[in-house]
Amino acid sequence: MVHQDVELKRGLRDVYFESTESSFVIGDVGRLIYRGYDIHDLAENASFEEVVHLMMVGHLPNKSELEQFDNTLRQSRSIPNEVIQVIDHIKNGHPMDVLRTAVSSLAAFESDVDDTAHDATLRKGMKITAQVPTIVAAHHRIRSGLSPIDPDTSLSHAANFLYMLSGDKPDQDTARLMDKDLIVHLDHGSNASSFAARVTASTLADVHGAIVTGISTLKGPLHGGAAEGVMKMALDIGEVDNVQSYLEGKRERKERIMGFGHAVYRAEDPRARHLREGSRLLAEKKGDPKWFQILSKVEEHMRPYAERGICVNVDFWAGSVYYLLGIPEDLFISIFAVARVPGYVVQILEQQDKNMLIRPQIRYDGPMDLKFIPIDQRS
Repeated sequence: MVHQDVELKRGLRDVYFESTESSFVIGDVGRLIYRGYDIHDLAENASFEEVVHLMMVGHLPNKSELEQFDNTLRQSRSIPNEVIQVIDHIKNGHPMDVLRTAVSSLAAFESDVDDTAHDATLRKGMKITAQVPTIVAAHHRIRSGLSPIDPDTSLSHAANFLYMLSGDKPDQDTARLMDKDLIVHLDHGSNASSFAARVTASTLADVHGAIVTGISTLKGPLHGGAAEGVMKMALDIGEVDNVQSYLEGKRERKERIMGFGHAVYRAEDPRARHLREGSRLLAEKKGDPKWFQILSKVEEHMRPYAERGICVNVDFWAGSVYYLLGIPEDLFISIFAVARVPGYVVQILEQQDKNMLIRPQIRYDGPMDLKFIPIDQRS
């Protein structure tokens, strides 16, 4: 057995592989910055379309720039009938599996799919950003035995997504809540799926392929799947009075409490604030406060663990928002993807603009100099 004398950085923790101007996660104090702007300012004051422009183009748009950018997104929402047919053929798959397959198939309809120049990647990235909500909604409708709903170009990105899912145009408050949800999920430093997308982009693969890599990575329960797990926990608890015994049982079995802790944050996830308040207001509006009350009680019981850096994260409240909107639990990760795809585009653009193939080393701990034995002599 050989052992190389090198220091391992397992999980690439504390390894800086590149620089970025897109987002900055300050874990010890719980801050998130998008191109210099605090996430709280953007979530409270900007639209998703404004923030996408900020991230993809590099600055907040003026009115004329926003109108042009937003119009491009609105006119790019439709997906080819052939992709609808693909979705229909695989409708029984998990929504994230269907999404990555559909995004991959979109590449067949781009004449310049292999063009990795900045402007080409930006154009295709904007188009995919507009098409992903259509894919998610179309799949949900088809698997429910319903016809897909065509995009409505009179609606914002968030409102149109909710409309295509349910067939009902959301009111202003509900659309704004979804808009805010998409903003806070858009980008988050070198998270697992964005890093995976950058690795693919570093090979000069096309933008569709890099985004498919990101979507595939996002599906994992240690990344995008947490919101689904939180709502499952709330449903398992069932009533506020059951919270304490449920959590005690989890601790006795040494099981993880979903929605707490983060790979970077050692203070409260700054994104959680906006979805906590949104969950509260939505619960009041729907006349269904139970889930908010259950999750609030869980958060209260978990507060002592904050001293050890185990704080509430964004997924804790996201699941309750989606649930109150009548969205099935297995679609929660797909909504995360709707928000994060433009973030992948930003990361892909950065990677390709100053590209270097990402190729880390791995320490070999296996045997050396084994003698090959012909198959007829092996026992």
